[in-house]
Formats: sequence, structure tokens, C-alpha cells
Amino acid sequence: MKTAINEYDAKIDSKKRLTLRESHYEYYHVEHFSDGRIVLHPRELVEPFRVSGNTLEMMDKSMRNLDEGKAGKAVDVSKFKE
Repeated sequence: MKTAINEYDAKIDSKKRLTLRESHYEYYHVEHFSDGRIVLHPRELVEPFRVSGNTLEMMDKSMRNLDEGKAGKAVDVSKFKE
């Protein structure tokens, strides 16, 4: 079972807003239940590990070039080792 790291009572203001203290996220997915419960799930609006379509196209083209033998000389990266 998950443990609460912070617990407090909050009041809805005149504009029907609720203030969250020490929130680590800017966006939340909200679920309202018939018994009055409201559950907030933190959301990130940008997918953190998504590769752009342009990058995928470039990678596909690079792989086709490699398969067709259109590749440059190998690069010596040994001088960059610590």
C-alpha cells in the first residue's frame, strides 16, 4: 500500500478552486466519483522519450545507406575515452 507523504484539509474557494500545497506537477488528470471522492493523477503533457518523425526518417535512411554500402570510414573514438 502506498504511504501518504503529506496530508491536510483544503477548502474550495468562491471560484470553486482548490489549492494544492507543494505540488510537484503542473498538470493532473482528475477523476470524480459518485461517492464524492476526487482523485488526481499527475500528468506530463509531453512524452519524455518520444523520438520525432524526422529523426526516425533519418535513421531509416541511414540504415538503407548502410545496407547499400553507402557508408563512410569508421570513426576512431578511442581518443575520447577517459
